[in-house]
Amino acid sequence: MWAYILQSIGVGFAAAVQPGPFQTYLIAQSLTRGWRKAIPAALAPLVSDPPIIALCLWALSQVPAWFERLLYFAGGGFVIYLAAGAYRAWKNFKAEVSAVEAEAGGSVWRAALVNALSPGPYLFWSLVTGPILMRGWRETPMHGIGFLAGFYVTFLASLAAIVLVFGLARELGPRINRALIGASAIALFGFGLYQLWMGLSYALP
Repeated sequence: MWAYILQSIGVGFAAAVQPGPFQTYLIAQSLTRGWRKAIPAALAPLVSDPPIIALCLWALSQVPAWFERLLYFAGGGFVIYLAAGAYRAWKNFKAEVSAVEAEAGGSVWRAALVNALSPGPYLFWSLVTGPILMRGWRETPMHGIGFLAGFYVTFLASLAAIVLVFGLARELGPRINRALIGASAIALFGFGLYQLWMGLSYALP
């Protein structure tokens, strides 16, 4: 159980602080509307993710066992690719938010739409979190539930922290966000290596 919870914490944190449309949207809302009005938007994944998870898990359940093993290699490569992108974002960090994004409304439903139209959730649940969730569930449902709970507690708490940081401390916020991106690059790289190791262990007799 603890192995799955620890994985979920690492993946949840990395997913939350990855630069992307949804994270940029949250930052824009916190800067322009204040954290009190922006904080509900951090809960948008609870609205947008269930159908995405169901779709990805259904697709994963249709593939043969050998293909599922290949997903560990694909997921590991994808996470290392994200780590490289996070490193580049950390190295070339810019705190500006576009005017178009800053003018968008701050409702949970609008934020959920932004998240649902982003490629990140689909890629993560297809290549990274989905296979782990399915493996844990097959061992025992409690492992799957523990992984899912740990992921969303960490993910939502990290999103809320980003909103608070940018809403309360505009001068300090960008520096903290840059540090979080750097930490996510390290976490993603380590998790990517772990995924590759898991794929190799499943491939070996």
